[in-house]
Amino acid sequence: MANDRLYGATPKIFEQARQLRESMTPAERLLWESLKMNRFRGVRFKAQHPIGYSIPDFYSHKVRLVVELDGDVHNSVEQREYDASRTNTLESLGLNVLRFRNEEVINRLDSVLAEITRFLFEKGTC
Repeated sequence: MANDRLYGATPKIFEQARQLRESMTPAERLLWESLKMNRFRGVRFKAQHPIGYSIPDFYSHKVRLVVELDGDVHNSVEQREYDASRTNTLESLGLNVLRFRNEEVINRLDSVLAEITRFLFEKGTC
């Protein structure tokens, strides 16, 4: 597919992604410091990269990995159902999804990075 990195994302979605990059949460900023500029195991991640109609927090096209950070808003039943549906949609595109709580990133960044590293080793990327 010629547009496989975008999965049909529209210019409006790209504008929303730009706005999200400008207003990252503290947890997103913290994780981004480890992932940006190919710093993490030489794998390129993009922050708030559009995929179809969604904007995952972090995405690596090379390893087909989406990393999502969930704050307190994700505690409601409705939001958990939406998140599960969104994960299923991303997985139906052949993507892998790892989810972490904001608190995990802030309080145990090393553990979060270790789990991402495990995924990369399992995929033979590292």
